[in-house]
Amino acid sequence: MNIILLEKVANLGNLGDKVSVKPGFGRNFLIPGGKAVLATAERIKEFEGRRAELEKAEAERLNQAQARAESIEKLSLTITHQAGEEGKLFGSVGLPDIIKACSEAGVDVEKQEIKLSEGSIRQTGEFEVAIHLHTDVITSLKLAVVAED
Repeated sequence: MNIILLEKVANLGNLGDKVSVKPGFGRNFLIPGGKAVLATAERIKEFEGRRAELEKAEAERLNQAQARAESIEKLSLTITHQAGEEGKLFGSVGLPDIIKACSEAGVDVEKQEIKLSEGSIRQTGEFEVAIHLHTDVITSLKLAVVAED
């Protein structure tokens, strides 16, 4: 299936690239998500007419992501949770807890932007959580998990 990308997609291509993907990936993810359109003759002409508009929108999203990354890098969050004597948590600290702590600190983070590589946090300590704001902008959030008194 040949498609034209309407935005940069990680490990696939940049805005305006004509790429060939498996039909399910195009039909179920790229096209419904507004990330691509089918590469027909009419769509190619239509895309060339809108190219400048799409590039401007992409540059604006990149600038917004970089600004958000700067505010997230300055942020250092502390989450208190019940824990045993050895530092093992009763339960875990997951995405909802991190999103709530970020919003209380005044920074909005989406669920799909947070990447917990090893799953939920189950120990007290200091952690760095990867935040993927854009395909070109990846930052880390300093997170400390402490035991409740």
